[in-house]
Amino acid sequence: MDTVASVRGYVELTRPGNAAAAGALAAIGAFVAGGAADNPFATVAAALATVFAVAAGNAINDYFDRDIDRINDPDRPIPRGAVPPRAALAFSLALFAGAVGLVLPLPVPAIAIAAVNLVALVAYTELFKGLPGVGNAVVAYLGGSTFLFGAAAVGALGPAPGVLFALAALSTFTREIIKDVEDIAGDREEGLNTLPIAVGSRRALALAAALLVLAVVLSPVPYLRNTFGLPYLAVVVPADVVMLYAAADAFERPGHAQRRLKIGMFLAAAAFVVGRLGVVV
Repeated sequence: MDTVASVRGYVELTRPGNAAAAGALAAIGAFVAGGAADNPFATVAAALATVFAVAAGNAINDYFDRDIDRINDPDRPIPRGAVPPRAALAFSLALFAGAVGLVLPLPVPAIAIAAVNLVALVAYTELFKGLPGVGNAVVAYLGGSTFLFGAAAVGALGPAPGVLFALAALSTFTREIIKDVEDIAGDREEGLNTLPIAVGSRRALALAAALLVLAVVLSPVPYLRNTFGLPYLAVVVPADVVMLYAAADAFERPGHAQRRLKIGMFLAAAAFVVGRLGVVV
């Protein structure tokens, strides 16, 4: 196989957009906590460690999911032959090693969060993915914990990163259920018992929508507690509208809905950045 195609395959394994976004979220966690300016090296280390860890998790997930991907996503690097399975596993382990090296100089709470996340990432596909709702909860925790990790890295865990964690985890859980509805055919073929398979697509989507409503209800808390001012509210309200629309749309167009939900989630993260900027200014 041509070298360029092979390199492209390894890059695709990492889902570079998702990995980079996760690193940005860790940096946002540090910024929202108020410790990024005083601890720039810890902020950068946390962001890079998150990029490496998410990239490693994506690669090892592709390794374990290679049979499912032959049905659900045959263009992924392993099913299409761009990366051999064993090479994908070795690549993932090298990325995990890089993440560990970046995490070790950070404060103990950040190391603890990273250790839990590392175990969850490695165990996800084999132990949790096929359990109704459990795999979704693990991914939701991992998504939200990027903010906690960033805050812990600069020694500034507090209410604002905690609320951001809760909002991110709830909205990620919703998005994961919607993705499972899309992937029912392949998951059934592989013998997985995801939530939509266990209880039916519409019931699973109803639960997802209920959790998203809870996230929306929680979203004004930083404003109500006087942590952030009106600029935060001005951005988080449109984010809430986008996410609620996505939850409703999921009953008819799950693929379209999960992409829209992702946009809403990033808008919500931006609201926290705007809120912190308002405090700094």
